Amino acid sequence: MNPSPPRVVLVTGLSGAGKASVLHALEDLGWETMDNLPFSLLEEMLTRLTPDQPRRLALGVDVRSRGFDAAALGGLLERLRRNTDMRFDLVYCQADDTVLLRRYTETRRRHPLSPQGRVADGIAKERALTAPLQAAADFVVDTSERSLAALRQWIDSNFGQDEAEETRPGLAISLVSFGYPAGLPREADLVFDVRFLRNPHYDPVLRPLTGRDPAVAAYVFADPDYEEFFRRLTDLLDLLLPRFVQEGKKYVTVAIGCTGGRHRSVTTVERLARFLREASWRVSITHREIASEQSGTAVLADAARDGKTTGPTKPGP
Repeated sequence: MNPSPPRVVLVTGLSGAGKASVLHALEDLGWETMDNLPFSLLEEMLTRLTPDQPRRLALGVDVRSRGFDAAALGGLLERLRRNTDMRFDLVYCQADDTVLLRRYTETRRRHPLSPQGRVADGIAKERALTAPLQAAADFVVDTSERSLAALRQWIDSNFGQDEAEETRPGLAISLVSFGYPAGLPREADLVFDVRFLRNPHYDPVLRPLTGRDPAVAAYVFADPDYEEFFRRLTDLLDLLLPRFVQEGKKYVTVAIGCTGGRHRSVTTVERLARFLREASWRVSITHREIASEQSGTAVLADAARDGKTTGPTKPGP
C-alpha cells in the first residue's frame, strides 16, 4: 500500500496571538514542528516534500521570518495545492488590539515591526501586512479570551486525529455550548439560543449536575417545545452543511447558548453531536463554561512567542 501524502500545517498570524502555543500543542500531538524559517528555505522545503517525508509537519511563519511576504506565501500555497496531492492547511492566529497590547505590557517585549516605537503601531502594521493570509486561512483562531486549555482542546479536535481520519474529506464541525453572561464564542459561525427552554438550574437536585447527566437531559427533553425545536434545528443544518461543503468551507462552528452554559446548552450539544455523527459528519464538542471550571481561566500571553501564560483572568470562549 502506498503511504498517504504528508499533511502540512502553516501557522501564521499576529505576534502575541498564540502562534507558539499552537505549535507547542501540535508538537505534543506528535507533529514535527519548526518556527521562523527564512521564507526561501520554507519554499524550498515545501516544494521538495515527498511521501516518505514526515507524515505531519507544522511550520511557523510570520513577520519575523526573513523575506516574509504574505502574497508570496499565499501564491506558494496555491501552487502546492494545485500541483501536489498533499494536504496543506493555513492557521491564522489573531486577537484584539487591546489584548495584544496587554500581553506585550505584561511580558515587556518589543514588537518585531516597531522595536523602537509604540507597540500599537507595530500591531497595526502587522495586521495590515497579514490581512491577505487571514482572508485565505483555512482556520482562524481568536485567542483574545481563550484559555490555553481551550486552545489545546481546539487543536486536538482539528489536528489530533489519526491519519485515516485526517485524510477523510469533508467538513469538520465544532459544537460549542456556552453561557451568555461570558459572551458569544468568537469563532461561532452559527449561534442558537436555548434560554427559552425550562431551566434545570431551578431544580435543587439537578442544579449541581451538568447537561451530560441523563437526569438533566430528561428534564430538558420534557419541555413541550423541545422536540419541535430540535427537529427544526436539524432540518436547518441538513440544508446548510452540504452548502458549506459546496463553497469549499473546511470547518464550521455551531454555538448553542443558555444562561449558565452548564445545562440546556450542554444537553442540546450532546444530542446534536449524536445526530450529526449518525449522519457521518466529523464532529468535535467543547463545553466552554464546564471546561473553564475544570481548567481555570488563564488566557494566553504569548507576546514572547514562547508559550508563557498570564495569571487568572475572566474565562474565554
